[in-house]
This record gives sequence, structure tokens and C-alpha cells, in this order.
Amino acid sequence: MQLKLFEPGDFLTIREASDWASQHLGKNVTNSNITYLINYGRIHKYGENGDTFVSKNELINYYKSFNGKREVHYKSKIGDDLNWALSFDQYKEAETTKHVHRLHPYKGKFIPQLVEYFLDDHTDDFKKEVYFNKGDIVLDPFCGSGTTLVQANELGMHAIGIDISYFNSFISNCKIDEYNIEEIAEHSNKITIALKRFLQQHSTLEFENALLKELNIFNNKYFPNPDYRYKLNRGQIDEEKYAGEKEKQFLPIFNELVKKYDIVLEIEKGDTFLDKWYSKHVKDELEFVYSKIKTLRNTNTKDILKLILSRTIRSCRATTHADLATLVEPISTTYYCHKHGKICKPLFSILRWWETYTKDTIERLSEFNQIRTETKQICLTGDSREIDLLEELKKVDKKLSSLVKKQNIKGIFSSPPYVGLIDYHEQHAYAYDLFGFKRRDDLEIGSLYKGKGKDARDSYVEGISQVLLNMKKYFVEDYHVFLVANDKNNLYPTIAEKAGMKIVQQFKRPVLNRTEKDKGAYSEIIFHLRDTI
Repeated sequence: MQLKLFEPGDFLTIREASDWASQHLGKNVTNSNITYLINYGRIHKYGENGDTFVSKNELINYYKSFNGKREVHYKSKIGDDLNWALSFDQYKEAETTKHVHRLHPYKGKFIPQLVEYFLDDHTDDFKKEVYFNKGDIVLDPFCGSGTTLVQANELGMHAIGIDISYFNSFISNCKIDEYNIEEIAEHSNKITIALKRFLQQHSTLEFENALLKELNIFNNKYFPNPDYRYKLNRGQIDEEKYAGEKEKQFLPIFNELVKKYDIVLEIEKGDTFLDKWYSKHVKDELEFVYSKIKTLRNTNTKDILKLILSRTIRSCRATTHADLATLVEPISTTYYCHKHGKICKPLFSILRWWETYTKDTIERLSEFNQIRTETKQICLTGDSREIDLLEELKKVDKKLSSLVKKQNIKGIFSSPPYVGLIDYHEQHAYAYDLFGFKRRDDLEIGSLYKGKGKDARDSYVEGISQVLLNMKKYFVEDYHVFLVANDKNNLYPTIAEKAGMKIVQQFKRPVLNRTEKDKGAYSEIIFHLRDTI
């Protein structure tokens, strides 16, 4: 087709827009790609009486935008079959971590909008039918931090989660439980006051305040912002040499303050995670706070305060800011921080984070209370390969057990573990140490220590298929199973076959805003499985 010449501001039909965009980008842009931009609010729809037009200027501006460039880049790296609608790039971080979803960090969780997309009652160019309805029961046999449970509640559906990890089940149930907010605020405030009195008997806070004052003076002099960053980015400063010199220059100031306030720097050489990664001062404070929490009678209030303490202790590890996601070596002195471009310090007190997370948690629980529905969700601790779902449910929630027996489960939305990627117990080792949860690392499917070799992949296939086989007996006849995975080893066709299912559809989505240091283009597949009959 011979392309027309357009003046700025001209309006194009869908077909004309796809032809123009193909020429503009030097790659194939389909009619569906243009329709997606309209449906997801990237550009406006013009016209009436069934005629649809788009603005060429709006197309130009979109492809100039950050997300427009990113979409083109991702598709060039990963392929044109990428379903960009599932990137959810229109949402801010506050929306992808809304209300209780950010009660506690968790590696490997998916964003709530992905769950909403498949559970809610909308259809579009990619999702051609409605899979779940209000009142249905949804299952997540790899529950993780409970995203599916929370979104099921929002959408008026019942949900059951299962996880091999006691701590994962704990996080999930904390998110969907109902609380007396006033009681949480009252008890957390009493604990905060008690912690401040405890700290008055020590010099930790005085030391931290004095240290921050000296760091501020030093950093303003030797790492002025933005001048330092400007010179660094242009190669005018040798970062390693300059930072190393200044790191050594500040150390005597730090050591003098340590001596003055009688601060213990040495980290114990014990066997536990708490021994290795926390200073004595931090451990003393967390043990003090936990002793107060344990005296509470209300189990719900006690659990949510334990979760706040867990989130607090995670942020107080003796490590650099750059290594928080992947711990390298414990650190007990000031250091040059590559992330912030200045001299930083490890934490010597939990008070600031305890107060911050307490306030944040109460706000998030209150926000969720405004939208939660009168439905039931629960996460069971168990092995999804062999758990007797009805029997275990009966022990904790007889009504939900009866409901499952009466109407059966409509299907699954879950993200199974990947092969040899994440150690799901070790990422929360501090909580297992502090709360005494039993670790079950050996029962993890796809566990990190088993690696990614052939034996590990075969074991993974067997494990996931066993889960699906065990869960099938609780399903309705017309069930839907959605599994989110980055299946670079092409394991899921075999998994489906072993489970007596077939893959009827695949949704390939880009994964944006990853927290890992690898920021390369990355995608995952949402496999839609149904019965083979």
C-alpha cells in the first residue's frame, strides 16, 4: 500500500495508523497494536457512527515517551508476540503496591493488577472471555505472599492459598485477616514508648544523632550534590580512588564517636542469621520489642505486630544499601555508598523503622478495610503435592471447607517457583530465627540449592504436575488454571501433559521495574490450562 503524506494533526484510520507506525518505527505494527493503545488510554479514540480515527501527533508523542520507547525496545529484544497490555506500565508504584500488598517485602511476587486482569469480569482484544465470577472459589497452591488471596477478596471471590513455608503462610494470612485498628494503634504506641524508655538507658540514639551530624558535614564538603554526581558521570573523578580515600579519612571521626558513646561494633560469630547480620544493639532492641509483643492476648493484634517487627528487622541488617537485596558481607563501620554517592552508615537502632512501618501498616490495613468484601480467604501451610485440602480446611474453617465441598474450586491463579532461582526460606531467615518457625527447605519445589541441571528440571516437572493432579479433584468440570512462569526450558507443555491438562492459550508479558541489578528486557508467560477432555 502506498503511504499518504500527512500534515501534523491529521487523523488516521486504524489501518493507516498501523502502516504509518510501521514505517516510522521500521518494524511491523499491527492493527491490534494500535487498538491496544486506544483501549489502554495511551492515545485517544476519535470519530463517530462506528468510524474510528487516531491522531498522528498523539502516536508520535507516545513513541517518543519513555514507555513507548521501552515497548519498542522490549519487542525488539523479546519478540513482537509480547502482550504489552500486560505490562501495566500505566500504573505508578503506589498502585502496584496498594494497601496490604506492601505490608512485607517478598521476592518473586507478581503485581496485583496481573491477578485482577484474569480474575475480573472484563474482556478485551487479548482476554476474550470471563474466567471467574463473584462467589467463585480461587486456589493458589504456591501462595507466596498472598497476592491472589487479597485480589480475590477485592473482587468478591473466596480464595484458598497453600504454601510449604510457615512464614509465607503467616504473611498471607496477616494480609487478609480482619483487625481492630484502634487496638493495634494502642498496643504499638505502648511498645514504642517502652522502646524509647529502654533506649534512654543506652547511648545508641545519641551516638546515631552525633554520627549523622558529622556525616552531614563531611558529605556536604566532599560529596556535594549535584556537583559530585555531575563530575562522576563525566569521568572527572575516579570514584574508586576518591571514595576510598574519603572513606579512610572519615573513619577516625567514626571511631572517636564509637569510643565516646561506648558502642559495640563487633558482630557475633554465631550460627544463626541474627548472629551474623545484626549488631548487638539492634538485637537487644528487637528482643525487647518481641518480648512485649508476646505478652498480648489478641492473636490477630499479636500477629500483625510480629509482621511489623519482621519488616523492621529486615531493614536493619548490617549491610550496605547497595547489598540489601543480595547480602554479601556484614558491615559494622561507615562506608562509601555507591547507591547514594556519599559516606553512609549501618543501622544501630530499630526505632526509626519500627515507627515508620507501624504507621504505614495501620494506614494500609485501614485502606483495605474500606474495600474488602464479605468473602473468605485463608492460606494453609502444607505441601500442595499431597495435602488433603478438605481435611486441612476443616481444622481451621469449617464453613469454607463446606463451601468447597458444595461448589468446588473454579480454578487456579498462581506463580509457581522457578527452577533454582530463589531460596524462599533463606530470604526470610531473620524471621525464622526470631519467631522460631520450622524451616522446610527440603520440601521446596525448584529450590535454589538443587540448581538448574537436568535432574533439577525433571524434579521440578514432577513436582508441579503432582500439585495440579492433587488439586484437580477439587475443581469444577469447566475449570481454568493460570500459571505465571518464565519457562525458558519449555517445561510447561510436559507439566500440562503429566497433569492431564492442555495449554489452550499463552499470554506473554513484559516484566517492568524489576528490583534485581539485571535491568535487561525480561518476559514471562501466563499459561492457560484446561482439561484434556
